[in-house]
Amino acid sequence: MGNYLHNLRRRRRKRLAQQYPEMSDQRVAVIGLGRFGSSLALELTRRGWDVLGIDTDPQLVQRHSDALTHSAVADCTDPEVLRQLGVHEFTSAVVGIGTDIEASILIASNLLEENVPNIWAKAISRQHGQILERLGVHHVVLPEHEMGERVAHLVTGRMLDFIEFDDDYALVKTVAPDSITGVPLGESGVRSRHGVTVVGIKRPGEGFTHATAETVVAKGDVIIVTGKIQAVEAFAEIS
Repeated sequence: MGNYLHNLRRRRRKRLAQQYPEMSDQRVAVIGLGRFGSSLALELTRRGWDVLGIDTDPQLVQRHSDALTHSAVADCTDPEVLRQLGVHEFTSAVVGIGTDIEASILIASNLLEENVPNIWAKAISRQHGQILERLGVHHVVLPEHEMGERVAHLVTGRMLDFIEFDDDYALVKTVAPDSITGVPLGESGVRSRHGVTVVGIKRPGEGFTHATAETVVAKGDVIIVTGKIQAVEAFAEIS
């Protein structure tokens, strides 16, 4: 079963990479597989990302090894361990450790030293979060405000916000893709081609307004899109 799921995810990644070349590097290291880290790692894996899950607890790693692309028992407070695992080659890394503040800070520092482009870190308090921000961590997540699955959608890149509703629907804030700019929304085919509806638009320096069939989206506009989760996920990855 594990090999079947792994091959299925690999085929999905290959298909997405062929359809959207800009998505070809979809690798993320999730360090710390507690409730937050495992939820995030599993959601990213479900979405077709290549996920390396790391924890010092062998039981946690074993529990999730079949579901994740890769997994390892390792102590990432040691910078040499990070290099051996190849984490410095990843475009994104998430520090899911919260309760051990010292370990969280050391790991974040190691990732910054390795120049990982996008570093996300969980904080258990605002003070902890402030320390991580001062270190230079790109995104700090407070668990009382963020859920693992929601953050997974934001980690992947183009989504600025994601809200999931019942019945498999979601509302997404994202930058408008070039393919729908320059023509009225009614003529862009966004609903027929992508299965989503643009309900709001924000021009740089202006507030949000309702979108209509006559609205012309310009490059750089931020839009609010609604639709089935799978449809809005795919739409948000189009450049």
